[in-house]
Amino acid sequence: MIDEMGFLSERVAKGKLSRREFLGRAAALGVSAAMANNLLATAARAEGPVKGGFLKLGLQGGGATDSLDPAAISSNNTMIFSRQWGDQLVERAADGELRPQLAEEWGASKDAKVWTFKIRKGVQFHNGKEMTSADVLATMERHSDANSKSGALGIMQGIDKIAVDGQNVVFTLKGANFDFPFIMNSHLLVIQPNGGKDNPTAGIGTGPYKITVNKPGVRHGGERFAGYWRDDRGFADQIEIVVINDGTARTSALQSGQVHMINRIEPKVVELLKRFPDITIRNVSSRGHYIFVCQCDTAPFDNNDLRLALKYAIDREEMVQKILGGYGSVGNDTPISKAYPLFTEVEQRTFDLDKAAFHYKKSGHSGSLLLHTSDVAFPGAVEAAQLYQQSAAKAGITLEVKREPGDGYWSDAPKWPMSASFFGGRATQDLTFSIEYLSKAPWNESHFSNEKFDQMLLQARGEFDADKRKRLYADMGQIVRDEGGVIIPMFNDYIDATGPQVGGWVADGSFELMGGYALSKCWLQA
Repeated sequence: MIDEMGFLSERVAKGKLSRREFLGRAAALGVSAAMANNLLATAARAEGPVKGGFLKLGLQGGGATDSLDPAAISSNNTMIFSRQWGDQLVERAADGELRPQLAEEWGASKDAKVWTFKIRKGVQFHNGKEMTSADVLATMERHSDANSKSGALGIMQGIDKIAVDGQNVVFTLKGANFDFPFIMNSHLLVIQPNGGKDNPTAGIGTGPYKITVNKPGVRHGGERFAGYWRDDRGFADQIEIVVINDGTARTSALQSGQVHMINRIEPKVVELLKRFPDITIRNVSSRGHYIFVCQCDTAPFDNNDLRLALKYAIDREEMVQKILGGYGSVGNDTPISKAYPLFTEVEQRTFDLDKAAFHYKKSGHSGSLLLHTSDVAFPGAVEAAQLYQQSAAKAGITLEVKREPGDGYWSDAPKWPMSASFFGGRATQDLTFSIEYLSKAPWNESHFSNEKFDQMLLQARGEFDADKRKRLYADMGQIVRDEGGVIIPMFNDYIDATGPQVGGWVADGSFELMGGYALSKCWLQA
């Protein structure tokens, strides 16, 4: 049977058998849909990439305020589009390891305080200019400048100075950091001509696609860049991102063939979509988490007893089952999950009405708490807020849920003391803590500030002993869990979906849509 299925999947890859016919025969032979789709994906990769066509993505997460400036990337929409028109020094592959990108190679001094990146020659920007080490230097300088208001500022604060040495760019750090190359993979650090200092929103990069359309909140598009330096991506002649924030409209667009792939499938409709033979569900476990953010410096959430009451008043198991449909796992108010190599088990916080009521009374607060949410915060965010409202009420805590429109949600969210959000997770504990919890980090949504935590973070970066480093990360996680303003009820799977023509898909848990690269790494099969 396996030989027959392999033969049939190869015929599909060569365009001699339709996908629908293949799945029909697979069902007749008793082969599951999941196994059949895996066979198709393997056959498509073996057949090799197909060039040409117009590859379209239906995406939730775009808004009218989205900017092409990498320093201002604040949504998955701008992040994913930047992956198509720009490159970083290094790339994090699907297996989690770093691969050379605009840097051919890199290395460090013995004390991990000086890192040298050799910049690739012969790479062109979309404006025809050759990318040089001077452009890399200027890019890093801009994102290290507090006046730029770059979202990367938090992860760049450990750099003392940056210099060019011929083809090399040399980073001298304030302290040792064994994970430093992972910082260079940040989606914010897109290498631009003169670092983007002249025109940061020009959208000129070295990526596989040159921007042709940029209508924030509506659509974004690009055409294959003839001068692209790689031959393993950028297969479609044209790409397009269509912003479709409504979940039902997004799945309808995939079913009708208006788009070839979509993101953020709501778990509650996964089983329904699996019934359509031309649709493939692409889910992968991740380090991402869905969250409720309380700003620690804003009343009444500046009271830790109130924050603890809210943490005990959420039913995490119910969230995972009803919101994620089992496509994820229970969170514990720390962003570090078992997926991280230096993870340490921490006592699981459970739904505890007595403790919630105790801390709520101790906080001295009375009256309702306003929770802002939206369909774009994360799949099922409105329903999750309503579940939270119901569980909190059992402890005597009144949550008022306000459903906000998707357009403008991410630009307005920083103004609200309590809101629904998500975080995609990062490659290392250091990056996750540095971006989300370091006191002065631009993306510190909860405004969490703890001097001891900051000191431990710097200490862990330069700790060579893995056991000591692991202990530091465990202690930091405990501080965040018990004192932080981010309530983390669940870690989510990424659930995307593709239509019948998409080839080249590879599971990548670093972010949705193959780490954001699906448009440039996938192709349209004949």
